[in-house]
Amino acid sequence: MAFLKFSALRLLLIVVFYVACMLLGLGIFMSAAVAAILAWCVTYLFARNLRDAAAATLQRRFTPGAPPVRTAVELDDAAAEDALDPNTPINSDRKPR
Repeated sequence: MAFLKFSALRLLLIVVFYVACMLLGLGIFMSAAVAAILAWCVTYLFARNLRDAAAATLQRRFTPGAPPVRTAVELDDAAAEDALDPNTPINSDRKPR
């Protein structure tokens, strides 16, 4: 989730800086380049905690052999499935009586 927040923040800053540069009359390509550089600088200087959390999320995701990160709902579902008797027939395609 931190990665999505950080990406959304950076994208929002790019849009804001792009519009500002277009209003200043820098042109399409120059505005895009300046907006990207300024958004990177602002997030680098002022969003350190969010950037570190996003990096940690990516590191956990791409580390070989790392266990998957599960939410509380997923853990509850897994516990409920483990509690079922494996010999109980499950007919989920039939209508209930």
